[in-house]
Amino acid sequence: MKLLRWSVRVHKWVALVVGIQIMLWIAGGLVMSAIPIEQVRGEHKVANWTVQPFDPARLISLEAAAKAASMERIQSGTLGHVLGKPVWRLVSEGRPLVTIDARSGEFLSPIGEAMARQIADADYTRQAEIDRIEWVTDPPAEYGRPGPVWRVRFSDRDKTTLYIDPDRAEVLARRSSTWRFYDFFWKLHIMDYDDGADFNHPLLITASGAAVFVALSGFVLLIIKIRRTLLVWRRRRCQV
Repeated sequence: MKLLRWSVRVHKWVALVVGIQIMLWIAGGLVMSAIPIEQVRGEHKVANWTVQPFDPARLISLEAAAKAASMERIQSGTLGHVLGKPVWRLVSEGRPLVTIDARSGEFLSPIGEAMARQIADADYTRQAEIDRIEWVTDPPAEYGRPGPVWRVRFSDRDKTTLYIDPDRAEVLARRSSTWRFYDFFWKLHIMDYDDGADFNHPLLITASGAAVFVALSGFVLLIIKIRRTLLVWRRRRCQV
């Protein structure tokens, strides 16, 4: 009897401590299943426009682009586009990424405020004006990368914010009130209250183990209680 009594007490106290986190797991699961991930990422606000094919004969070669950037050796060279124009993005050891106009060889990076505004307007498809554009050297955690970066905020209800990399000349992150709401519950869900990037930490593993213990111990106690109830019922029936 003492063992059973102590088992019940341990089960109740562990369930009390873990029960709060279990409720947060359930709430987080509800939020994450109710809001489409495309809406969280802001994909429904991205302008749908097609880049016209480039004529290779009119583009400078990768070698010429590297010479224009004064790079003797490069780690990678990628052909892309900025505002519909072809660009080379070059990476060399010890230097930041460089974006060069693939037709003229002109340096584009780091882009200025005017081009950042054009990129933001071209990326955003909703009817809203740019409320503020800022050069941020130490961006907030929601960006998820080191700075500097152009932060462009729109005057819509969802407080859409675009983060534009000045070297790549492209949008690398889209944030909004919906994203921040989702991110808040995501951090509660994985118990990483800093940046929400680590879901293999000891706190989550311990809480998960405790939750499994509560579930299993509750199941065992339920079986014991059902067995005792059946025994009492049989004794009363025999007495009758």
